[in-house]
Amino acid sequence: MPYTCQTCARRKVKCDKLAPTCSSCSKSKLECFYQEPAPQRRKRRLSEDAMERLARYERILRHHGLLEADMPLSVREKRQDPISFHWNEPEASRTGTLLAEEEKSRYISGNPWSNLGDEEVRRVFDEEEQGYEEPISLSEKLAPDPLTGVLMGSQHALTQLHPTHAEALILWETHVENIEPLCKILHIPSTAKIVSITSQQPEMASKAEVCLLFSISHFAVFSMTDEECAHKLGHSRAMLMQRYHFGARQALVNAAFLKTSSMTVLQALVLFLLSCRYYYDSQTYWILTGVAVRIGQRMGLHRDGKKLGLLPFDVQMRRRLFYQLLPLDARASQMAGTTVSVSPGSCDTEPPLNINDDQIWPGMTEDPEEYRGATEMIFCLSRSCIGTYLASMRPPPNNAGSWKFTDYQEAERVIDNAEREVEDKYIRYCDIVNPLHFLTIGLARAGITAMRLRLKLTKVRNQTVTDSEMRELFQLAEKILDTDTAISTHSALTKYRWHVRPFFLWGTYDSFVFTLTSLWRRSDLLSPSEIDAIWRRVEQLYHDHEELLQPRALYVALRRLTLKAWDACPPSTVISEPVFIVTLRSLGTTPPCSLMKTQQGWTSAQHANSHGISPATPSSAANFQEILGPGIDNIENYIVDQFNLDTVDWGFWDNLIQSHQEQTDQQQ
Repeated sequence: MPYTCQTCARRKVKCDKLAPTCSSCSKSKLECFYQEPAPQRRKRRLSEDAMERLARYERILRHHGLLEADMPLSVREKRQDPISFHWNEPEASRTGTLLAEEEKSRYISGNPWSNLGDEEVRRVFDEEEQGYEEPISLSEKLAPDPLTGVLMGSQHALTQLHPTHAEALILWETHVENIEPLCKILHIPSTAKIVSITSQQPEMASKAEVCLLFSISHFAVFSMTDEECAHKLGHSRAMLMQRYHFGARQALVNAAFLKTSSMTVLQALVLFLLSCRYYYDSQTYWILTGVAVRIGQRMGLHRDGKKLGLLPFDVQMRRRLFYQLLPLDARASQMAGTTVSVSPGSCDTEPPLNINDDQIWPGMTEDPEEYRGATEMIFCLSRSCIGTYLASMRPPPNNAGSWKFTDYQEAERVIDNAEREVEDKYIRYCDIVNPLHFLTIGLARAGITAMRLRLKLTKVRNQTVTDSEMRELFQLAEKILDTDTAISTHSALTKYRWHVRPFFLWGTYDSFVFTLTSLWRRSDLLSPSEIDAIWRRVEQLYHDHEELLQPRALYVALRRLTLKAWDACPPSTVISEPVFIVTLRSLGTTPPCSLMKTQQGWTSAQHANSHGISPATPSSAANFQEILGPGIDNIENYIVDQFNLDTVDWGFWDNLIQSHQEQTDQQQ
C-alpha cells in the first residue's frame, strides 16, 4: 500500500503496509484497515490590508524611479510605516569593512568611515598610530600607557612625585568642585580621609590609595586652566599634567591593576581614563577602556549588588562606578570605529539611588531612603534616565536588526513618557541659578529634542518628508545647536569645560550632520537669512569644539561634509571665505604634526565680523529662558550615565550622504 493503515497511524508506530493486514496489527491482533488520506489543504494566504499593499507598490515604484518622492498622494499621508530610530538593517549591522595591507588589517564598522573611502581611512588611522601633537603639546612628553608598563614589568617608586599635603588638599577641593558633580564615582567623606592620610604619610599608604591620590590629582589639574594652576599651585599646567599623569600611570602598574579586584584601584583607573581621553589615540584608548570593562566584569559590577547580598554602601558604590564605566567604553568604541563590547541587555545593575553622600557610609546595614528632589546625583541620574530611554529604542542585544515601532503615534508616546518622567522626577527640582542644574536642564532637554529629531528623520530616510516637516526638522536641529552654544558660552560653566568641550549633548551630531546635509541638497527650502543664520551656528560650533580640528577620522568626516555644504550653499553675505573655512581647507593638506599649530593660530580674535559672519554671542538670560522652556521657576533632578550615551547612527547619515552623492554623480 502507498500509505500506512489507520491503526498504525493512530498508534504512531511503523507500518510495513502489507495487505490485507500489516505485520504490526497482525502481531498485536488489532483491526487493520487502509483508508486513503484526504488531500492536504493548502494554507490560505493572509490577505494584506489594502493600504499596506498600496504602500508596498508605492515603494516599489519609487525604488525603480517611476514615482517622484514629492508627489502628493493621499495614500502616503494616511499610511503609517514602521518607525526605526536606527538606520542600520540586519545586513548593514552584521557587515563592516576590513582594510588589509601587507601584515596589517583593521576592521571598521558602525561609523562614518565608509563615507570617506578606504585610502582616506587608512591615512587617518596611520597618522594616529604614528602620533601627532596635542593642543597642549603634551602627548609626546607623557609616559607610555599603563598597559605597556605592565607588559614591560616596570616598577618605580613614586615618593618624589607625591603632592605635598597642602597641594593635595587644593587638588582634592578642585576635584570635589569641578569633577565629582559630573561623575559621582567616589564617596566624598571616605575619600577625603584617604587623601588627607595618604598625602601626609605616602610611604605608609597602600598601593590602591596611591593610585586614587594620583588619579584625583591628575584629573583636578586636567580640569583647571593655566592661570588657576599657576595661581593655586605655583607651577605650569603642562608640567603638573606630565608629573601626575606619569604618577597615576605608574601607580596603576605598581598596583598590578590587570589582576586587581579592588574597587579603589578600578575607581582610580576610571578617573584616569576619563581625564586621558584627549591624550591617547582612539585605538589605544579603546583598548584601555576595554581593560576597565573586563576588570569590572571580573568584579561582577554588571550584576546588581543588592541581589548578591552586599551591604547597602557597597551596593551604591558599585552602581555608581558601573554607570560610569559602560558609557566610557561606549564613547571609546565610537571613536575607534567599533561596536560596544557589553550590551545593556546583558546587565541587571540598577541605577544608583537619588541620595547625597551623607546618607551612606561604610558598614551601614539599612538601605538609605531615596530623596525626592535635587541631590548631588542630579546630573548623573538625569543622563542615566535619558540614556535608558535611548537604549530601549536600540535593537535588542541578540538581534542584528533594528527594533521598530509600529507607527509614529507609538514612538511619540514613548518620547512623551520620557519627557514626563524627566520633567516630573528631576527637572522641576532644578534651580536655574545653580550651574550644575543649568547643565542638567540643557542636557535633559537636548535629549528629548534629539528623540523627536530622530523620529522625524525617519521620513527623510523613507523619502516621504514634506517641506513643512523639513522646516520642523530644521527647528529641532537649531534648538539643539543653540542649547550647545548656550552651555559652551555660559561663564559659570567654565569649571565643567573639561566635560562640555566634546560633543556631549544628545542630538548635537545628528543636528550638525542634518543641517549640513540639508544645505548641501535642500537649500531651496531656506531663505538667504536662514542660510546665514545656519552658518553662524556652524562657525560657533567649530569655535566651541576645537577638537573638531584634530586629525581623527570622525572629525575628518564632519569637516569634509562642512566644506561640501559650503561649496554648495555659502552664505549670501560672504565676500571671501571666513577663517574657519580656510582652516578646514588647509587641514586637508597639512601634515599631522602641523595641525595643532594651525588650530592654535585660529584665535577668537579671528572670528570677528571681517568676512560677514560673526560667531554667536554668549546667550543672554532671555536666550536661556527660551532654550529651557516653560515651568523653569522650580526645576528638578535628572539622571546619569547611559548606555551608549553619545553614539551616532552613522549608517543613517552614510546612507543619506551616499544617496545624494550618487544623484550628483548621475547629474555630472
